[in-house]
Amino acid sequence: MAGRMESDELTECHEINVTPFIDVMLVLLIIFMVAAPLSTVDVPVDLPSASAPPTKRPEDPLFVSVKADTSVLLGNSPVELAGLAAALDEKTGGAKETRVFLRADKVVDYGTLMTVMNRLRDSGYLKVALVGLEEVK
Repeated sequence: MAGRMESDELTECHEINVTPFIDVMLVLLIIFMVAAPLSTVDVPVDLPSASAPPTKRPEDPLFVSVKADTSVLLGNSPVELAGLAAALDEKTGGAKETRVFLRADKVVDYGTLMTVMNRLRDSGYLKVALVGLEEVK
């Protein structure tokens, strides 16, 4: 115990017993070590296909396509990624509010698709629609 007995007189002991505090801290440390990895688990996601109804197609749609070999086409003509903004400006007459339909082969990685989308955004074309196949029911 924390007190000392001397000649039937009780004297006060001014020392703090820290053992219970250390025990509590160790238990809390173990709990957080076990709980922290469980809260940051990465879950692989297989995204489903969209079943939204198709929208009305404009008369003269402007397609930007990314092929499987990561080459970029504006309409049916190939264009370098660096010259995409100039080719879009020439095709649209500088109308930045024109909707651009972006389509990509399904083997194109997400990073390449985002690079093309960033080029479109940086050149001022903010109305970008992603093109996909209709879901077969």
